Amino acid sequence: MSEFQSVCSVNDLIPDAGVNALVNGQQVAVFYIDGKVYAIGNYDPVGKANVMSRGMTGNIGDALVVAAPLYKEHYNLATGVCIENDALSVPVYEAKIENDVVFVKV
Repeated sequence: MSEFQSVCSVNDLIPDAGVNALVNGQQVAVFYIDGKVYAIGNYDPVGKANVMSRGMTGNIGDALVVAAPLYKEHYNLATGVCIENDALSVPVYEAKIENDVVFVKV
């Protein structure tokens, strides 16, 4: 059963950007946007590399997204589904901040 694991301090995060964390052996891209954390798999299914944490964040309509850095597909940070091709997705993990510590559940 998975449990929340501490990954870093909020002070280690850069607003509107991502960092890579290793959680239970999984590479996870953690994004800090408007005081909230989002966690998705770091593996880009199109570029076939662990680079999602380096993607640019933004909005497409009402969806908060990250653009994969290699081929620029946009992935919804809440659902993991690719905006351009809904057959593609990345895993989404529960994330939270407690006492200025970031926790992710894988």
